[in-house]
Amino acid sequence: MVYSSDGKCYHIQVAPGEVGRYVILPGDPKRCAKIAKYFDDPVQIADSREYVTFTGTLDGVKVSVTSTGIGGPSASIAMEELVECGADTFIRIGTCGGIETSVKGGDVVIATGAVRMEGTSKEYAPIEYPAVASLDVINALVKSAKDMGAEFHTGVVQCKDAFYGQHRPEAMPVSYELLNKWEAFKRMGCLASEMESAALFTVAQFLRVRCGSCFLVVANQERAKLGLDNPQAHDTDRAIRVAIGAIRELIRQDKENNQK
Repeated sequence: MVYSSDGKCYHIQVAPGEVGRYVILPGDPKRCAKIAKYFDDPVQIADSREYVTFTGTLDGVKVSVTSTGIGGPSASIAMEELVECGADTFIRIGTCGGIETSVKGGDVVIATGAVRMEGTSKEYAPIEYPAVASLDVINALVKSAKDMGAEFHTGVVQCKDAFYGQHRPEAMPVSYELLNKWEAFKRMGCLASEMESAALFTVAQFLRVRCGSCFLVVANQERAKLGLDNPQAHDTDRAIRVAIGAIRELIRQDKENNQK
Protein backbone atom coordinates (compact mmCIF):
# COMPACT_ATOMS: atom_id res chain seq x y z
CA MET A 1 0.00 0.00 0.00
CA VAL A 2 1.21 3.52 -0.84
CA TYR A 3 1.06 6.03 2.00
CA SER A 4 1.66 9.76 2.21
CA SER A 5 4.28 11.08 4.61
CA ASP A 6 1.56 11.68 7.24
CA GLY A 7 0.61 7.98 7.29
CA LYS A 8 -2.58 8.33 5.25
CA CYS A 9 -3.46 6.27 2.18
CA TYR A 10 -2.12 8.16 -0.81
CA HIS A 11 -5.26 8.76 -2.87
CA ILE A 12 -8.14 8.89 -0.41
CA GLN A 13 -6.07 10.62 2.32
CA VAL A 14 -7.62 8.50 5.06
CA ALA A 15 -5.63 6.79 7.82
CA PRO A 16 -6.31 3.36 9.34
CA GLY A 17 -9.06 3.63 11.94
CA GLU A 18 -10.71 6.70 10.43
CA VAL A 19 -13.45 4.75 8.65
CA GLY A 20 -15.95 2.15 9.77
CA ARG A 21 -16.08 -1.42 8.50
CA TYR A 22 -19.27 -0.52 6.61
CA VAL A 23 -18.78 1.96 3.75
CA ILE A 24 -21.20 3.37 1.18
CA LEU A 25 -19.58 4.18 -2.18
CA PRO A 26 -21.27 6.82 -4.35
CA GLY A 27 -19.55 7.97 -7.51
CA ASP A 28 -20.30 11.68 -7.17
CA PRO A 29 -18.39 13.44 -4.36
CA LYS A 30 -21.34 15.81 -3.93
CA ARG A 31 -23.53 12.89 -2.83
CA CYS A 32 -21.38 12.17 0.22
CA ALA A 33 -22.81 14.95 2.37
CA LYS A 34 -26.34 13.92 1.34
CA ILE A 35 -25.67 10.33 2.41
CA ALA A 36 -23.86 11.36 5.60
CA LYS A 37 -27.00 13.18 6.77
CA TYR A 38 -28.46 9.74 7.47
CA PHE A 39 -25.59 9.00 9.90
CA ASP A 40 -25.47 10.03 13.52
CA ASP A 41 -22.77 12.65 14.22
CA PRO A 42 -21.14 12.63 10.75
CA VAL A 43 -17.73 14.23 10.40
CA GLN A 44 -15.89 14.93 7.15
CA ILE A 45 -12.61 13.02 7.28
CA ALA A 46 -11.03 13.77 3.92
CA ASP A 47 -11.44 15.57 0.58
CA SER A 48 -8.80 14.47 -1.91
CA ARG A 49 -9.20 14.35 -5.69
CA GLU A 50 -12.51 12.57 -6.37
CA TYR A 51 -12.48 10.97 -2.91
CA VAL A 52 -14.59 12.66 -0.22
CA THR A 53 -15.05 10.75 3.04
CA PHE A 54 -17.43 11.21 5.97
CA THR A 55 -17.59 8.98 9.05
CA GLY A 56 -20.41 8.73 11.57
CA THR A 57 -22.47 6.00 13.20
CA LEU A 58 -25.59 3.94 12.54
CA ASP A 59 -27.15 2.10 15.47
CA GLY A 60 -24.04 2.85 17.48
CA VAL A 61 -21.63 1.36 14.93
CA LYS A 62 -19.03 3.34 12.98
CA VAL A 63 -19.91 3.71 9.29
CA SER A 64 -18.51 5.79 6.45
CA VAL A 65 -19.20 7.09 2.97
CA THR A 66 -16.46 7.61 0.37
CA SER A 67 -16.97 8.81 -3.18
CA THR A 68 -15.14 6.96 -5.95
CA GLY A 69 -15.48 9.17 -9.02
CA ILE A 70 -16.52 7.66 -12.34
CA GLY A 71 -15.38 4.25 -13.52
CA GLY A 72 -13.51 1.19 -12.37
CA PRO A 73 -9.96 2.51 -11.97
CA SER A 74 -10.79 5.10 -9.31
CA ALA A 75 -13.36 2.82 -7.66
CA SER A 76 -10.80 0.03 -7.27
CA ILE A 77 -8.31 2.45 -5.73
CA ALA A 78 -10.92 3.55 -3.20
CA MET A 79 -11.73 -0.01 -2.22
CA GLU A 80 -8.09 -1.08 -1.92
CA GLU A 81 -7.26 1.86 0.34
CA LEU A 82 -10.46 1.66 2.41
CA VAL A 83 -9.81 -2.03 3.12
CA GLU A 84 -6.33 -1.04 4.26
CA CYS A 85 -8.01 1.41 6.65
CA GLY A 86 -10.28 -1.25 8.18
CA ALA A 87 -13.40 -1.47 5.96
CA ASP A 88 -14.78 -4.86 4.93
CA THR A 89 -18.36 -4.27 3.77
CA PHE A 90 -19.27 -2.01 0.85
CA ILE A 91 -22.44 -0.86 -0.89
CA ARG A 92 -22.12 1.09 -4.09
CA ILE A 93 -24.88 3.64 -4.69
CA GLY A 94 -25.24 5.24 -8.07
CA THR A 95 -27.34 5.77 -11.15
CA CYS A 96 -27.88 3.51 -14.12
CA GLY A 97 -29.68 3.37 -17.42
CA GLY A 98 -32.27 0.65 -17.86
CA ILE A 99 -31.91 -2.05 -20.52
CA GLU A 100 -34.64 -4.60 -19.75
CA THR A 101 -37.93 -2.96 -20.70
CA SER A 102 -39.55 -3.77 -17.33
CA VAL A 103 -37.01 -1.43 -15.69
CA LYS A 104 -38.32 2.15 -15.51
CA GLY A 105 -36.89 5.48 -14.46
CA GLY A 106 -37.29 5.90 -10.70
CA ASP A 107 -36.99 2.17 -9.99
CA VAL A 108 -34.12 0.70 -7.97
CA VAL A 109 -31.83 -1.97 -9.42
CA ILE A 110 -29.96 -4.30 -7.06
CA ALA A 111 -27.08 -5.99 -8.88
CA THR A 112 -26.46 -9.68 -8.32
CA GLY A 113 -23.59 -9.69 -10.82
CA ALA A 114 -22.00 -7.55 -13.50
CA VAL A 115 -20.84 -7.97 -17.09
CA ARG A 116 -17.10 -7.23 -17.15
CA MET A 117 -17.08 -5.01 -20.24
CA GLU A 118 -14.48 -2.72 -18.64
CA GLY A 119 -10.75 -2.80 -18.16
CA THR A 120 -10.02 -2.62 -14.44
CA SER A 121 -11.21 -6.08 -13.45
CA LYS A 122 -9.02 -7.65 -16.15
CA GLU A 123 -5.95 -6.58 -14.16
CA TYR A 124 -7.26 -8.59 -11.20
CA ALA A 125 -8.78 -11.73 -12.71
CA PRO A 126 -9.01 -13.49 -16.08
CA ILE A 127 -12.15 -12.62 -18.01
CA GLU A 128 -13.65 -16.07 -17.34
CA TYR A 129 -13.96 -15.20 -13.62
CA PRO A 130 -17.43 -13.80 -12.82
CA ALA A 131 -18.07 -10.47 -11.11
CA VAL A 132 -20.68 -11.29 -8.47
CA ALA A 133 -22.01 -9.42 -5.46
CA SER A 134 -21.89 -10.72 -1.90
CA LEU A 135 -25.01 -12.72 -1.08
CA ASP A 136 -25.18 -11.15 2.39
CA VAL A 137 -25.26 -7.68 0.87
CA ILE A 138 -27.74 -8.63 -1.87
CA ASN A 139 -30.14 -10.07 0.70
CA ALA A 140 -29.82 -7.02 2.95
CA LEU A 141 -30.53 -4.69 0.03
CA VAL A 142 -33.56 -6.74 -1.02
CA LYS A 143 -34.95 -6.72 2.53
CA SER A 144 -34.44 -2.98 2.80
CA ALA A 145 -36.14 -2.31 -0.54
CA LYS A 146 -39.09 -4.53 0.44
CA ASP A 147 -39.40 -2.85 3.84
CA MET A 148 -39.48 0.54 2.09
CA GLY A 149 -42.00 -0.59 -0.48
CA ALA A 150 -39.65 0.51 -3.27
CA GLU A 151 -40.08 -0.73 -6.81
CA PHE A 152 -36.94 -2.77 -7.37
CA HIS A 153 -35.33 -5.36 -9.64
CA THR A 154 -32.52 -7.85 -8.99
CA GLY A 155 -30.21 -9.26 -11.62
CA VAL A 156 -27.15 -8.73 -13.79
CA VAL A 157 -26.00 -5.27 -14.86
CA GLN A 158 -23.61 -4.35 -17.65
CA CYS A 159 -20.47 -2.34 -16.86
CA LYS A 160 -18.51 -0.35 -19.42
CA ASP A 161 -15.74 2.24 -19.52
CA ALA A 162 -17.09 4.56 -22.25
CA PHE A 163 -20.34 6.35 -21.46
CA TYR A 164 -20.72 7.51 -25.05
CA GLY A 165 -19.90 4.07 -26.32
CA GLN A 166 -23.30 3.18 -24.89
CA HIS A 167 -25.17 6.27 -26.00
CA ARG A 168 -23.56 6.82 -29.43
CA PRO A 169 -22.30 3.35 -30.38
CA GLU A 170 -23.00 3.79 -34.09
CA ALA A 171 -20.51 6.72 -34.20
CA MET A 172 -17.63 4.68 -32.77
CA PRO A 173 -14.99 2.97 -34.95
CA VAL A 174 -15.86 -0.30 -33.19
CA SER A 175 -19.62 0.18 -33.64
CA TYR A 176 -19.93 -3.37 -34.93
CA GLU A 177 -18.71 -4.73 -31.60
CA LEU A 178 -20.63 -2.34 -29.36
CA LEU A 179 -23.94 -2.84 -31.14
CA ASN A 180 -23.63 -6.61 -31.31
CA LYS A 181 -22.69 -6.95 -27.66
CA TRP A 182 -25.50 -4.62 -26.57
CA GLU A 183 -27.96 -6.81 -28.45
CA ALA A 184 -26.51 -9.88 -26.72
CA PHE A 185 -26.87 -8.28 -23.29
CA LYS A 186 -30.50 -7.42 -24.07
CA ARG A 187 -31.19 -11.02 -25.08
CA MET A 188 -29.53 -12.24 -21.86
CA GLY A 189 -31.82 -10.05 -19.75
CA CYS A 190 -29.31 -7.51 -18.42
CA LEU A 191 -31.28 -5.08 -16.29
CA ALA A 192 -29.23 -1.91 -16.67
CA SER A 193 -25.91 -0.34 -17.60
CA GLU A 194 -23.47 1.41 -15.25
CA MET A 195 -19.71 1.74 -14.79
CA GLU A 196 -18.29 0.54 -11.46
CA SER A 197 -19.77 -2.70 -10.11
CA ALA A 198 -17.78 -5.16 -12.21
CA ALA A 199 -14.52 -3.73 -10.90
CA LEU A 200 -15.77 -3.46 -7.32
CA PHE A 201 -17.18 -7.00 -7.20
CA THR A 202 -13.96 -8.43 -8.63
CA VAL A 203 -11.67 -6.47 -6.31
CA ALA A 204 -13.87 -7.35 -3.34
CA GLN A 205 -13.58 -11.04 -4.11
CA PHE A 206 -9.80 -10.74 -4.38
CA LEU A 207 -9.60 -8.88 -1.06
CA ARG A 208 -12.12 -11.23 0.60
CA VAL A 209 -14.53 -8.46 1.56
CA ARG A 210 -18.26 -8.00 0.95
CA CYS A 211 -19.70 -5.74 -1.75
CA GLY A 212 -23.06 -5.07 -3.33
CA SER A 213 -24.66 -2.33 -5.43
CA CYS A 214 -27.96 -0.55 -5.77
CA PHE A 215 -28.87 2.09 -8.32
CA LEU A 216 -31.49 4.63 -9.19
CA VAL A 217 -32.68 4.07 -12.75
CA VAL A 218 -32.44 7.45 -14.52
CA ALA A 219 -34.24 6.35 -17.70
CA ASN A 220 -34.40 3.44 -20.14
CA GLN A 221 -33.20 3.99 -23.70
CA GLU A 222 -34.76 0.71 -24.85
CA ARG A 223 -38.20 1.83 -23.69
CA ALA A 224 -37.67 5.10 -25.56
CA LYS A 225 -36.73 3.24 -28.77
CA LEU A 226 -39.94 1.22 -28.54
CA GLY A 227 -42.09 4.31 -27.95
CA LEU A 228 -42.95 3.19 -24.43
CA ASP A 229 -43.46 5.51 -21.48
CA ASN A 230 -39.96 6.47 -20.36
CA PRO A 231 -40.04 8.42 -17.10
CA GLN A 232 -36.82 10.10 -15.98
CA ALA A 233 -35.57 10.35 -12.40
CA HIS A 234 -32.53 12.06 -10.89
CA ASP A 235 -33.09 12.10 -7.13
CA THR A 236 -30.94 9.30 -5.69
CA ASP A 237 -32.57 9.49 -2.24
CA ARG A 238 -34.55 6.26 -2.73
CA ALA A 239 -31.42 4.25 -3.55
CA ILE A 240 -29.61 5.91 -0.65
CA ARG A 241 -32.35 4.90 1.79
CA VAL A 242 -32.27 1.34 0.47
CA ALA A 243 -28.52 1.25 1.14
CA ILE A 244 -28.86 2.78 4.61
CA GLY A 245 -31.47 0.18 5.51
CA ALA A 246 -29.21 -2.57 4.19
CA ILE A 247 -26.27 -1.36 6.29
CA ARG A 248 -28.51 -1.41 9.36
CA GLU A 249 -29.58 -4.97 8.51
CA LEU A 250 -25.96 -6.07 8.05
CA ILE A 251 -25.01 -4.49 11.39
CA ARG A 252 -27.86 -6.37 13.06
CA GLN A 253 -26.90 -9.68 11.44
CA ASP A 254 -23.21 -9.27 12.23
CA LYS A 255 -23.97 -8.51 15.88
CA GLU A 256 -26.23 -11.54 16.07
CA ASN A 257 -23.64 -13.82 14.47
CA ASN A 258 -20.92 -12.57 16.81
CA GLN A 259 -23.09 -13.42 19.81
CA LYS A 260 -23.51 -17.05 18.74
